[in-house]
Amino acid sequence: MQYLGVMRGAGVLAGSNDGQDFGAAEYDIDGFRTQTGEVVASGELRLPSDMLSLAFGRNDLRLQTEDGLLLTVRFSGKQFRVGSSAAHVDVTNGLPPAREWRR
Repeated sequence: MQYLGVMRGAGVLAGSNDGQDFGAAEYDIDGFRTQTGEVVASGELRLPSDMLSLAFGRNDLRLQTEDGLLLTVRFSGKQFRVGSSAAHVDVTNGLPPAREWRR
């Protein structure tokens, strides 16, 4: 795998099935290019603990970033730590191509 860089910023997390808005979120996502040329990414998503607990475990989450990306995210962990305001996520769709990542 080739490290492409990191995306950091803010956005709004929402469910795509019911439109539930979980509010403002911050993210730090590392991108990689696989040997097949696919861009994959994972990192940390932060939002208030009560909203994070409501979103955790859903499989229809979208993060609309301030710079216009619509990222499909899923939580990597199996259990939510009560009181936590951060969780690890994998980005499954909406990533920019490899040439647009900055180190």
